[in-house]
Amino acid sequence: MKYKNISIFVFIGAFAIIILQILWLYNTYVALENNLYKESNSILIKAIRREISIRFKKAPKGTEIVGVSIPADAKKNDLAPEIVSLNEGLSNIGLEMSLSKVDSIAYNMLNDIDLPCLISVNKIRISDNKVLSSSNPNPSVLPWREIKSEIINITADSSQGVQLVILNPYKFLFGKINLLIIITIIVLSFIIACIILQIKIISRLQVILQIREDFSYAMVHDMKTPLSTIMMVQDMLKSGRLEGKPEIRNKYMNIAESETEHLFALTNKLLTISKLENHKLEMNKTEVELTPIIEKLTEKFKAKSQKTVNFITDIKAETAYADAEYLEEVISNLIDNSIKYSGESVEIRINTAQDDRYTVLKVHDNGFGISDKDIHLIFRKYERASAVKRNRRKGASGFGLGLNFVDQVVEAHHGKIFVSSIEGEFTEFTIYLPLAEDKNPMQNG
Repeated sequence: MKYKNISIFVFIGAFAIIILQILWLYNTYVALENNLYKESNSILIKAIRREISIRFKKAPKGTEIVGVSIPADAKKNDLAPEIVSLNEGLSNIGLEMSLSKVDSIAYNMLNDIDLPCLISVNKIRISDNKVLSSSNPNPSVLPWREIKSEIINITADSSQGVQLVILNPYKFLFGKINLLIIITIIVLSFIIACIILQIKIISRLQVILQIREDFSYAMVHDMKTPLSTIMMVQDMLKSGRLEGKPEIRNKYMNIAESETEHLFALTNKLLTISKLENHKLEMNKTEVELTPIIEKLTEKFKAKSQKTVNFITDIKAETAYADAEYLEEVISNLIDNSIKYSGESVEIRINTAQDDRYTVLKVHDNGFGISDKDIHLIFRKYERASAVKRNRRKGASGFGLGLNFVDQVVEAHHGKIFVSSIEGEFTEFTIYLPLAEDKNPMQNG
């Protein structure tokens, strides 16, 4: 639950950062858009004035522009009140406003202030905002949204006005904030990557927590039986009921001794794995005779197993360069694994071979097998394949340490272990141990 809450807070925080980043980018865009709108109003007025100035220069010498009276109820041009009189005066002598000239002047002025936008100057009927004429009647672009200036009145009766239309504002606006967009994309990508990584880490922590909980439960459960057995034997001995019954007494003592050895072996296995993981355990490697070890283990498991176990051995390599004690424990764990996860009749094949670089040891059984999706889990500490878990009721027990111990010991020998399996048919473990003169062939080759 703790990790789940952390995930929620991380997600909410990251989502808030993303929203703020998007809002920052949007507000920047809106500010640029508003600035472009204000500039369009200013430039349109300046362009009209220059166009009027050009027309005035074309008038005959001595021409005077008589002011035109504006009706009291007419719409005033708050932005440029003098434009109406000047335009009406010039129009009365035949010098009409040129929208193309206003367009050209406005376009050059926009370029001068680094606003290279496509524009159109339209004459508007103010009463219904209908376009009467345009400097660019058929624009080549199809803008998603135009930016239109205010309408500048040019007639005394306020019937007509001029409006500047920016046809492609998005191209300009996005060009201004392209660096901000790139930064935003990088930041958002980084945030999303962090969220994904955080979720993976938290998920893994949850898995580890669950594994530890399962291990603790399994350890208590699996240690309970031998401890109970030892306590029962202790109670029997204390009760005096075994006095005068040496055979029964020895039987109980042997059971207690066996369970004690079992607990001691589990404890040693945990300590060994811990030392191996921390690189604090050194292998005392020598030339080890394989035949005596394999014969000893086969006889041991035949005697102690409640199942029918048949061993088939093919010893082509007589020796291996290894620590004798740990190599025996490795083979023992593989055999034990084969018996645990097989039916009532078990067939185990043990083969050894050698080439110029490795001693190869194979342990093959006819057990339950492992599915493809589970096979990568079997060497993890405290974990079992799902097929193993399904068959635990059939007699498999333990902490999930055996194969992890095998993997760690083989790695400490600078060797490698591989597994192949078909669920419901077989499992085969193959161990490669380097020869004495080639201590790390896997890395070298």
